[in-house]
Amino acid sequence: MSGWLPPSLRRWWDRRQLREARWAPLFEPASGAEVVSLDMETTSLDVATAEVLSIAAVPVDAGGVRLSERFVRLVRSERDFGIESIRVHRILPGESAIAGSLDTALDELLTWLGPRPILGYYVAFDAGVLSRLSRARHGFDLPQRRVELATVFEAARRHRHAGREPDLRLESIAADLGIPLMGRHTALGDAVSVGLCYAALLRERGRG
Repeated sequence: MSGWLPPSLRRWWDRRQLREARWAPLFEPASGAEVVSLDMETTSLDVATAEVLSIAAVPVDAGGVRLSERFVRLVRSERDFGIESIRVHRILPGESAIAGSLDTALDELLTWLGPRPILGYYVAFDAGVLSRLSRARHGFDLPQRRVELATVFEAARRHRHAGREPDLRLESIAADLGIPLMGRHTALGDAVSVGLCYAALLRERGRG
C-alpha cells in the first residue's frame, strides 16, 4: 500500500505497520537543531540496485561537526565490483570481503540515527538507497526529515546572484563558504565536508 502514498502519509502508514517496537523512536519528532550529515560509497548511482560499501555520518549544528561522535562502517559487498568503482571510492575488494554485514550496519545506523534529520549533498540518493534496504529488512522507509545542502545554499545565496542561478557543485559551495574539501569520495570525508558547509550556513544565518 505504501508505494503510492505521499511521504507524510507513507510515514504515518509505516509507523502503524511497524513490526518491531524498537524502531518506534525513529518516528518521533526530532528535538533541537541538530542534523546528521550522512554519506555512503556504493557500487553504482542507481538507487534501485546500488550496493553499499561504506557508511559514515556525523552530528552537525551551528557549532560545527562533532567528529568524536561519528558513525563509520565498512560493509561487505556480496558481488564483485570493477576498477572504475574502485577508482572512485578507493575501497578494495579485499577490504570489502572482510567487512561487516549490511544487515548489521543498517540496524546499527538506524539505532544511532534516531529521529534526527539527515543532511547530505544529493541526499535523495543516500536516503533512497537506505530506504530501499530498510523497507526490505524492516518494512519501512527512512522516516527522518531530509535536508539537502544544495537547497539550503541556494536559498542563502539567491539574493547575491542578481537573477542568475548560483553554482551548486559541492566544490563551488565549499569554496564560497571557505571550507576545504577533505577525503573527497570517501564516506567520512564527504560527510564531514558537507557538515562543515551546513554549519557555516547556519552561522551566516545567525549573524544575519
